[in-house]
Amino acid sequence: MNIKPAEHIKSITEYYFSVKLAEVARMNAEGKNVVSLAVGAPDSMPSQETIDTLCLSAQRPDVHAYQPYTGIPELRKAYAGWYKRFYNVDLSVDEVLPLIGSKEGILHISMTFLNVGDGVLVPNPGYPTYKSVSNLLRANVIEYDLLENNGWYPDFDALEKMDLSGIKLMWVNYPNMPTGAKATNELFERLVAFGKKHEIIICHDNPYSFILNNKPMSILSVPGAKDICIELNSLSKSHNMSGWRMGMLSSNEQFVKWVLKAKSNIDSGQFKPMQLATVAALSNSDEWHAEMNKIYAERRVWAEKIMNLLNCRFDENQVGLFVWGKLPDEASGSEEFINDILYNSNVFITPGFIFGSNGERFIRISLGSSVDLLKEAYTRIENKLKTVY
Repeated sequence: MNIKPAEHIKSITEYYFSVKLAEVARMNAEGKNVVSLAVGAPDSMPSQETIDTLCLSAQRPDVHAYQPYTGIPELRKAYAGWYKRFYNVDLSVDEVLPLIGSKEGILHISMTFLNVGDGVLVPNPGYPTYKSVSNLLRANVIEYDLLENNGWYPDFDALEKMDLSGIKLMWVNYPNMPTGAKATNELFERLVAFGKKHEIIICHDNPYSFILNNKPMSILSVPGAKDICIELNSLSKSHNMSGWRMGMLSSNEQFVKWVLKAKSNIDSGQFKPMQLATVAALSNSDEWHAEMNKIYAERRVWAEKIMNLLNCRFDENQVGLFVWGKLPDEASGSEEFINDILYNSNVFITPGFIFGSNGERFIRISLGSSVDLLKEAYTRIENKLKTVY
């Protein structure tokens, strides 16, 4: 037989963590007990109110059928209220679309707006899915640099010198993953102005604004931003619900309707008890978020100690769920660097090359593991270094 996959499948590779975590699983099966500091998945529970709502509502006989493609009205209203409470952004329910995680939204937005050959501005370094989804749709991926000497922000002067005539979308993400660069009003204002000037839709991915970040911000807080911006948000990181796949997008009503047109042909809604539980989660108290950030702050101390142990330099002002560190000058590259740690110390750290060429000299440590595991990782690496030196 001569069956082959579609040509666009050849343009992408299997997601790095899909491959590498399978390798880690094999190592664990061999008894090596790898400490993973790689994946950005919170290890804590959602709030008790969230769990209670899920369990109680799942016992009702009227919640197990298909649900609206737009999400239940209570959830859309809750998302709008959440945006007003934390971001001071006014959203109508028609400007909100619940998603099966914000990663789904990257695909739906791209399917909605991209024709074959349309240009997409993708950050380097950046979340790999921006690029892979664009390639799947046979769009023209054009990387723009985020550089350490510019604070990991877009260089608008360099962008203005590019041929922007065929560009349809621009992906941005602040607080930034993987670099931890903060969102600022000036950045958002410049992005909105840039998008309007060139008629480029600014797609802002915003899942990290509550983690070790004193001021959650939305690009939609900029006057007129809804005209040209779409914002993705998620409860995966901020509410310890990564496995639930609860996310949303917000924009002007027309953009939302167009995305819904694509989405409604792909999924059939979400389990109603999960939606009701998400309504409860969106009402988590300020104290709940503060307690989570206290835990992350304690973990960050040990993540930074590991960076120092590895002679990796990092910005103490970065925010979010990770610590991003620069390799020592003598290191050859991020993949070889982390593989040495993995195979000799049984500790898995993310190499920066997976986020683009500008991440090649960096590594990323997740705060999704307990202080005890971070201490264990530190001890393993320290012991290995002692045997070397």
